[in-house]
Amino acid sequence: MHMRFLLFSIQLLLFVTQSKKRGLSLEEKREKMLQIFYDSQDFFLLKELEKSGPKKGVISQSVKDVIQSLVDDDLVFKDKIGTSVYFWSLPSCAGNQLRTVSRKLETDLQTNKKRHTELVEQCNALKKGREQSDAREEALNELKAIEQKHKELKVEACLVMFWSLRN
Repeated sequence: MHMRFLLFSIQLLLFVTQSKKRGLSLEEKREKMLQIFYDSQDFFLLKELEKSGPKKGVISQSVKDVIQSLVDDDLVFKDKIGTSVYFWSLPSCAGNQLRTVSRKLETDLQTNKKRHTELVEQCNALKKGREQSDAREEALNELKAIEQKHKELKVEACLVMFWSLRN
């Protein structure tokens, strides 16, 4: 009796561990679906992709969402011809897109480097004349006092206006 229970427990444990296969992440699904396009270098209908997806490990229910995410990222192209919607992606298209993105990033990098240099120069120019000195410290203290007086006068003006409206 004890031996049967032990054997049953082991079988149950094996079943549970085998059935808990980890599903593919979205990124893995995207890679697998792209591989379908790159391997065949052909045009597909959504129905054909839903049949090809499970062969690569992507369940057919998620194929549509995965393909749409690839279309949104311009890795897969789609075009409606008549009543059918065709999807395609060629390895050369991906290479061209990567080169375009790379050129854009290089241009942005150069622009940002130039802007950074300009801002550093502007910051250094603004620092001139702001070195710590007794005169500067005195002027800053005077400015703080004036700002405090300004706040007090604003409060007083609000109170006067409030009382004049009540009477």
